[in-house]
Amino acid sequence: MIKRISFLVFLVFTIVMVFPGYGSACTNMIVTSAASTDGSVMVTYTCDGEFLPHLRHIPAADYEQDEFIEIKDWHGNIRGRIKQVPHTYAFTNLMNEHQLVIGETTFTGREELRNGDALLQYWQLMSITLQRAKNAREAIGVIAELVKEYGYASTGESFSIGDMHEAWLMEIIGTGPGGEGAVWVARRIPDGYICAHANKSRIGEFPLDAPENCLYSDNVIDFAVKKGYYDPESEEPFNFSKAYCPVTPQKLRYTATRVWSIFRRCAPSKGWSADYHRGIKGAKPYPLWIKPDKKLSLKDVIGIMRDHYEGTEYDMTKGVDAGPFGTPNRWRPITWNIDGVDYTWERPISTQQTGFSYVSQSRSWLPDPVGGVLWYGVDDSYYTCYVPLYCGITDVPEYYARGSMNKFSTDSAWWVFNFVANFSNLRYSPMREDIQAVQKELEGRLISLQAAVDMTAKELFKEDAGLMASYLTDYSGTHAAMVVERWKELGKYLICKYNDGYTQTKEGRPMETGYPESWLRDVLKQRSEQFKLESWDKDSVETQMPY
Repeated sequence: MIKRISFLVFLVFTIVMVFPGYGSACTNMIVTSAASTDGSVMVTYTCDGEFLPHLRHIPAADYEQDEFIEIKDWHGNIRGRIKQVPHTYAFTNLMNEHQLVIGETTFTGREELRNGDALLQYWQLMSITLQRAKNAREAIGVIAELVKEYGYASTGESFSIGDMHEAWLMEIIGTGPGGEGAVWVARRIPDGYICAHANKSRIGEFPLDAPENCLYSDNVIDFAVKKGYYDPESEEPFNFSKAYCPVTPQKLRYTATRVWSIFRRCAPSKGWSADYHRGIKGAKPYPLWIKPDKKLSLKDVIGIMRDHYEGTEYDMTKGVDAGPFGTPNRWRPITWNIDGVDYTWERPISTQQTGFSYVSQSRSWLPDPVGGVLWYGVDDSYYTCYVPLYCGITDVPEYYARGSMNKFSTDSAWWVFNFVANFSNLRYSPMREDIQAVQKELEGRLISLQAAVDMTAKELFKEDAGLMASYLTDYSGTHAAMVVERWKELGKYLICKYNDGYTQTKEGRPMETGYPESWLRDVLKQRSEQFKLESWDKDSVETQMPY
C-alpha cells in the first residue's frame, strides 16, 4: 500500500511564515568561521512581513520505499507528489540536527521567468533540504535535484547556506511558464570573509572551472543567451546578476543600501561609497564578499541586524520624517507619488514588519546537538530579545509556537514583543533606553551562560544522548519563557512610566518633558503664527479665568 504524507503537515517550521509574499523583504548576512571571534559559521535571517510565526520542531523519521509527500496548495488541493527518502533529519525552524542552516531573500529578478505550473516553491525547497542534507554542499545538490525533477515555481531567490565548516550563497530563478527545472549558481564564501544580500541578486561573474568553490546549472549561460539576456559576442564575461536581475534606481535604494550598511559597519576602513545604492551612474556594485576589519562576535552580528543607518546621512532616527521622538519606523507603502513625482522611504535592515529573525552558530568543535544554535527572536529585530535554541532540542518553547494575528494574547511571544515595540513608537527615543537596558541584561546573561551550557551538554552527550537532549530542551524552553515573562513586565512598566504624555519620576510623580527643541523649530517653520503668544497689557484684559 502506497503511503502519503501531506506536505502541509510535513513541512511546517511555521505555516504562516511561508505564505507567498511574506518572505520577499528579508536580509541575510553570512560570516565564515575565520571571520568570527570563536570560529563559528554564522548566518543571519530577518524574515520580514506582517505575519505571526509559529516555531516548529520536526523530528527525524524513517520511511518505507513506497512513501511520498503530497504537495498541496493553500486551499488543500493536491498539486503533485515527491518521492520520500528512507530517512529524514530533524530540524527546528531553519537549522537541522547536523548544524546545517538555511536563510533566504527574494530577489524576484525577471518576473517572466516565474513558472506557476512547477511544483516547488522556495520555502518548500528549504524545508525538504533541511531534512535531506547534512552540509551546505549537499544542500545545494538537493535543491538542484529537486528543481530539476519537479520544477521551480517561485521568482528569483538567494539562499544563505551554512554548516560548521563552510558557507555558500546560492541564487536560483525559474525558466518561465511551461519551462523545466531552474537556472542557478552557488559560490562558497572564502574563509575569513563575510557576505550580505537583501532582495537583490549578488552573484555577478563566476568561475566555470572551480567546482570546490563554485557550482552552477548546466543551462545557466545558454538559457540567458536563448532569452536574449546575454550576448556571447559582446566579449563581456557572463554576469548572473545582470542577466537575471537587472537593476532599477528604486531597487538599488531598497536593497543595496542594506548591504552597504553591513559592509560599512564591518569594514569602516574601506570608506564604502554610497554612490551605488543611490543609483549614481557608473558606480560599481559592492563586492560579493569582504574581509571585516576585525573578527565578529555573536554580539557584534546581533547588533548589525538592528541597523537603521544610525550615524550616516541616511539615519532614520533623524529628520522631520522621524517625528519628535526619532522613530526609525516608516509606515507602508514604502513608495508614494505626489504631484507626479515618485518618492521612497529608506528601507533599513531592522524593520517593524518582521515575523521572526535569527542569528545562527554552527561550531565544528562541538557535537552537532550542542554546536548548532539558533539565536531566535520574534517581531522587530531592534526590539526583540534573542533566545538560544540548540539544534539538539526535541521540542520548542510554547510561547513561540502559538498565537494568531487576529487576536491579541500575552500567551504568544510575538504579541508580547509586538506590543512593546508598537507602544515605543509613541515616544521612541526615551523608551528605547528602557527597552535596551532589559535587552542588554537578558541577552548578556544568555550569552555569558553559553560556555557553561555547552560544557555541560557536551559531557552529557558522552554519557547519555537522551539526557543531553532533555537538558538542552529544558534550558532553551525555560530561558525563552523567562525572557517572555520579563518582556511582559517591561510592557507594564512602560505604560506606567510614559502615561498620557508624561514621564513618571522615581517617586511616581508625572513630569512634563515636552518635545525636543529641534522638532519644535520644525513646527514653527510651518505654523509659527498660530502658536505664537503676543505680549499684552495685563490691565487691559480680563484676568479672571471662567469656570
